[in-house]
Amino acid sequence: MSGPAVERRDVRRDGVRLAVEVAGEGPVVVLAHGFPELAFSWRHQVPALVEAGYTVATLDQRGYGRSERPAAIEAYDVVQLGADLLAVLDELGVAQGSIVGHDWGAVVAWQLALLAPDRVRAVVGMSVPFLPRPSVPPLARLAERFRDRFFYILYFQEPGVADAELGADPARTMRMLLAGRPVAGPAEGGGFLDRLEEPAELPGWLSQAELDHYVAEFTRTGFTGGLNWYRNLDRNWALTAPLAGAHVRCPSRFIAGAADPVLSFSPPAAGAGLLDDHRGDLLLEGAGHWVQQERPAEVNAALIEFLDDVHDRRTPS
Repeated sequence: MSGPAVERRDVRRDGVRLAVEVAGEGPVVVLAHGFPELAFSWRHQVPALVEAGYTVATLDQRGYGRSERPAAIEAYDVVQLGADLLAVLDELGVAQGSIVGHDWGAVVAWQLALLAPDRVRAVVGMSVPFLPRPSVPPLARLAERFRDRFFYILYFQEPGVADAELGADPARTMRMLLAGRPVAGPAEGGGFLDRLEEPAELPGWLSQAELDHYVAEFTRTGFTGGLNWYRNLDRNWALTAPLAGAHVRCPSRFIAGAADPVLSFSPPAAGAGLLDDHRGDLLLEGAGHWVQQERPAEVNAALIEFLDDVHDRRTPS
């Protein structure tokens, strides 16, 4: 069975070209991927949402895939990234849309609900919950917490270091990131991949052809664009100072794999009191970080149930 008709569009914002794909008709839903992913990461969600009666827009976010990769690190701060998603809404000619984000895309989605509350109809975060703005810059906080241990976000900060490690063999990098498991590594020295176990085989949710798609794109683009998102953590903290203590007022939902290691340092309960219309957390047992790819049927059902409720499109019982 063929999938929905997809229209490719180039959206330009602030001199940066964004590669966007649009399918379906109905209320607009924008799907925002994380690191190191692509619009392709939503391949299981797009057909289901279109069939459910939604217009779905996916994009390779700036720094990724077919979208442009600005050289300046500052071009990847959360205000710029959120404005890219607003540009997609503008391209579609709508005042509001629902934003669904995974990983870094979730960070952008949550912040956009604060930065532009009139434009965000509803928000779904996957793998990264809404977290309140910390009282101190994030890098200092992380350095204190992980002062005796390796932590990937701190390792990613030095331009060129992680870029070279991840880019040396994109096939190995993507195989280990998507299919490997964290293992204990040295407290100091070594790289990010030294803390992952080499998988003996691909998991059932990831085919070789799908992995090859990621590998081809990251072989072409490298990883610097995505890593630059991490290099704006303190800049993001400074830029969002006016949002300290702000509430997400639109309907919200959180979805994650119960085995996602991100939850160990980003607990959903931390920001729960700032979500005014939260429609619940869904933690899928046995799923890890790549939840929308690992468990598409359950994720799709939860997304559609949430969006139908937001838009009052539920079928009467």
